Amino acid sequence: MSERERNVRYYKELMGALVLYAIVLVAALTIGRQMAPGAAQTLLYVSPMLPFLLAVWAIARQIRRSDEYIRQTTLEHVAIAAAVTAGWTFTYGFLENAGYPRLSMFTVWPVMGAVWGALAIAAGLRRR
Repeated sequence: MSERERNVRYYKELMGALVLYAIVLVAALTIGRQMAPGAAQTLLYVSPMLPFLLAVWAIARQIRRSDEYIRQTTLEHVAIAAAVTAGWTFTYGFLENAGYPRLSMFTVWPVMGAVWGALAIAAGLRRR
């Protein structure tokens, strides 16, 4: 299988999982608001994580299909993104003690994803 075919397959798997995630998310939020608080509502609210796990599976498969260089650079980018995110969350935690507004846990992944994406773009530009 060529690199292009692997990438096309990966994007199909990932996009399929993310579309399914979006559908389940909208359904869970819509239906969940009408339910009484309790275990059923909680399970419904976390149900979007099932299709999210499909996205994780697609990413893991793509990394396994990649050559050693891509695996190494991916690991480096993820490690740096995690370190930057950890530094940011710790710093902001101290700022919350100083009166800054509390941030939702939903802000963590966009930060990590943005750093990861920026590193990947920078690496791509360096390789040109």
